[in-house]
Amino acid sequence: MSILSELNDVFDSLGLPVESTVFSNKAKEEYIVLTPLTDTFDYYADNGPVYDVCEVRVTLFSNKNYLKTRNRIIDALLENDFTITLKQYAGRDDDTGFHNYTIDVQKHYLYERTDD
Repeated sequence: MSILSELNDVFDSLGLPVESTVFSNKAKEEYIVLTPLTDTFDYYADNGPVYDVCEVRVTLFSNKNYLKTRNRIIDALLENDFTITLKQYAGRDDDTGFHNYTIDVQKHYLYERTDD
């Protein structure tokens, strides 16, 4: 399973609309945009990768009080074994009235070599 599909499942269970990179539908009161950040090998054993580490920026856009939704998201991410590496309020867009809150998450996957 990939990090994006796992995140989609988490946000689907919270009833939050989600898209990757750009939200293409008409904006709801709250929605999530996922932006892939990194895909690296962090752990090595015998000079070979053991884990594939993926990191994604989760951006919550909300035109209401975002704090309750932010807390629900953080709880759901932690319950689903995501590592949160950054949380920050990015500001409010005066034109749209949407608050922008970002949460960077990371997940480790056992690396499996493919034999071609």
